[in-house]
Amino acid sequence: MRPQLYKLPLAPDTSFLYIDEECKYFDKPWHFHKEYELVYIDKTKGTRFIGDQVSFFDDGDLVLLGPNIPHLYRNSEDYYKNNKLTAKSIFIHFTEDFLGRSFFDLPEMKQVKKLLERSSLGIEVTGNTNALIKEKLTAMKKMKPVNRLMKLLEILISLSNSKELTPILSKAFTASSTKDTDRIDQVIQFILKNYKNDIYIEEIAGQLNMSIASFSRYFKHHTHKTFSNYVTEIRISHACRLMMDSHYNISEICYLSGFENQSNFYRHFKKFTGVIPKEYKARFLTNTADMEE
Repeated sequence: MRPQLYKLPLAPDTSFLYIDEECKYFDKPWHFHKEYELVYIDKTKGTRFIGDQVSFFDDGDLVLLGPNIPHLYRNSEDYYKNNKLTAKSIFIHFTEDFLGRSFFDLPEMKQVKKLLERSSLGIEVTGNTNALIKEKLTAMKKMKPVNRLMKLLEILISLSNSKELTPILSKAFTASSTKDTDRIDQVIQFILKNYKNDIYIEEIAGQLNMSIASFSRYFKHHTHKTFSNYVTEIRISHACRLMMDSHYNISEICYLSGFENQSNFYRHFKKFTGVIPKEYKARFLTNTADMEE
């Protein structure tokens, strides 16, 4: 199936969408919309798919996405099995002209306009800026619509002045080219269901009634990655999550993430993270201990 175009409903007295959501797990499929999206992960974890990028998300994840960037947030497996777990997030959707057609062309909005242009590759917000935006988003919960509007403008100005912003997508990615990415959602769901086992490209190509060569070209055209590399990224993302659970040793993590042997696991892990699994796990445990002191 193609990424679904979402039409987002607005209340009669608002010009943008603000939602403070708590649910069992995120259930939206691979989708896109014409609005900008600012999404804050309050409490949950899993894997996020944004354009041509796959990565792990956890509490505090904050992202600004430009229009028409296809994306999917999928919770870790525990959320689909444990009824006591909940996923909490805050997100805002707004159009380029929600404050008027030429508002961001004003001289005072020069930096904000640049921010919105940069969001065409997606932006991850970290550091002190992340904490500041979280505070502002949380404060919006109890505000009247007019005060929320002013707070959103504050957020955009704060983001536009921050140096703690990192692009998410590759420069080769263009949001306008993703509207015809037929069947990518089906491919992603197939990988997520099978990444712990052997995955054969022949199987998914056959499900889509495509030859292996045609499917390979199609997949790389729309994701800018080979099918095998995409599967490996998902496996490494899962391994990184397991590293945060100290009762798993590295050998167990290797096989729980779908790798056949440890040498292959080590090689791919270092390629994608820059460090070997043992060092990654040690860094996380050290950071956790520092936070608890």
